[in-house]
Amino acid sequence: QVQLVESGGGLVQPGGSLRLSCAASRIIFTIYTMGWYRQGPGKQRELVATATSGGSTNYADSVKGRFTISRDNVNNTVYLQMNSLKAEDTAVYYCNADSTRTVAKYWGQGTQVTVSS
Repeated sequence: QVQLVESGGGLVQPGGSLRLSCAASRIIFTIYTMGWYRQGPGKQRELVATATSGGSTNYADSVKGRFTISRDNVNNTVYLQMNSLKAEDTAVYYCNADSTRTVAKYWGQGTQVTVSS
């Protein structure tokens, strides 16, 4: 059973930073595009950022220039560095693994990020 385990969420003041991690197990990591999604209160889940094993990245316009996604293909981990956080970044952040070869798609359990003074 594929497992995606997120960590690093918490409470931070506006303008602060957090780094989320997602450790993947029981997965051929390099054939998956890894991504971060978020779901704010009363909102639909939305894409934050994705990263392919080849290093291509994609960001939502709302986080460009503030968030950076990276992945460690040796340790099967994907990161999301979040800087200059705003109140509107408050959400549950989910790690996602999307196979490039099949229809397989997996989700982590989510980690709460709260930006508040």
